[in-house]
Amino acid sequence: MFNIGGGEILGLAVIGLILMGPDRMPSIAADAARYLHKLKNLAQNATNELKSNLGPGYEDLQVKDLNPRTFIKKTIGDVMDKTEEKPAPKIDPDIL
Repeated sequence: MFNIGGGEILGLAVIGLILMGPDRMPSIAADAARYLHKLKNLAQNATNELKSNLGPGYEDLQVKDLNPRTFIKKTIGDVMDKTEEKPAPKIDPDIL
């Protein structure tokens, strides 16, 4: 998600130890984990509320679908799929 490797995490941990001290690091890490968990729950609740407010047809809505380009492509694609199901009318070549 953030494209952070092991070396960067280790570097951040060393900087955190220097700035905060080894005594406060466990409590700071626990607080950060709690805030991340709350943020994840908040985002999930917002997504669920958006799905319920949009109504039927949007039960499979994903957060990445909220990008306007993706949303339009998905919506137009659904419409195009429905129109392609109808058989094309056959034209008699003798009439032309």
